[in-house]
Amino acid sequence: MSDSATLELARALIARASVTPADGGCQELLRTRLEPLGFHGEPMPFGEVSNLWSRRGDAGPLFVFAGHTDVVPTGPEDAWSSPPFDPRVRDGRLYGRGAADMKGSVAAFVTACERFVHRHPAHRGAIAVLLTSDEEGPARDGTKRVVEALQARGERIDWCLVGEPSSDARVADTVRIGRRGSLNGQLQVHGIQGHVAYPDKARNPVHAVAPALAALAATEWDRGNTSFPPTTFQVSGIRAGTGATNVIPGDADVQFNFRFSPESTPEALQERVKRLLDAHGLDYTLEWSLSAQPFATESGPLLRATVEAIRAETGRDAALSTGGGTSDGRFIAPTGAQVLELGPLNATIHQIDENVPVADLDTLSRIYERILEGLLLPTP
Repeated sequence: MSDSATLELARALIARASVTPADGGCQELLRTRLEPLGFHGEPMPFGEVSNLWSRRGDAGPLFVFAGHTDVVPTGPEDAWSSPPFDPRVRDGRLYGRGAADMKGSVAAFVTACERFVHRHPAHRGAIAVLLTSDEEGPARDGTKRVVEALQARGERIDWCLVGEPSSDARVADTVRIGRRGSLNGQLQVHGIQGHVAYPDKARNPVHAVAPALAALAATEWDRGNTSFPPTTFQVSGIRAGTGATNVIPGDADVQFNFRFSPESTPEALQERVKRLLDAHGLDYTLEWSLSAQPFATESGPLLRATVEAIRAETGRDAALSTGGGTSDGRFIAPTGAQVLELGPLNATIHQIDENVPVADLDTLSRIYERILEGLLLPTP
């Protein structure tokens, strides 16, 4: 099979508009593509979300390629150099929404499987592809629900490679070995509404919360560790006021997020925030939501096979990182699976004119194939 098969499949996927939670027919295309290889494709819809679990082989160990077919909205289409769902190749780059995040990776998954199975039809263990249309959305009815269903029937994932765009300056220069946790806070500070000319008859919640936010932003939550950067606090939204310039607001709403290392727990972070808010004398209500716990694969067969595959294909050693946001790996790692992320350049993800070098897709597909060989070929 020629490398151009990866480009052609990526183009076919991009041409199917699939703004989250839509799938646009991508998963059906991939199901029918994999079935001649001996994969059993099982659609697993939950709510309005499309999911596909496609597996070849019943024995263990089980290697899984995990990804998503949904994409973020395009933004103003007239700002694109070419229509976002009309994939174009210009100057060696494939343009279109999802080229990098992550229809390019999904195409490389499939062509790697095709070559590997044709060359090694009697490989040991099993291969599966897990796809969802809910990664860019709330992530409630996608990978999370599929993993729960697999656990309920006793299917255990040993190794999982997520195709999120991990690369920085050159393809495969970075492998995500894990991710920090994500903890969200919704804070409402209560004041007393009044006329700006009579501040003595009101209490401005914006003035009250500002010093507390400055203190939160200046706090050192932890120092991270050898695998994880320190925990960070960021305000993501502030809203107050009636829209009138002469009214002191009655409440101020603040959204914030912690990206936390294993050196902090959600419970400890919540307690420290409460103590600080109380120390500033605020009248407030605070609600928390935990999006993800930190996870990492710092050693083991999957990491060895991935590092060796990258070195063999590119001649370089990849950096190992836990940076970036969250991914669906957070739903798979708690099952005990080894989980890594490896995909194309992330420079243009979610942007106007999202693109990926065509040659990088071919390189990724060959790296993915080498990883399969490193894990699923019998030991000589």
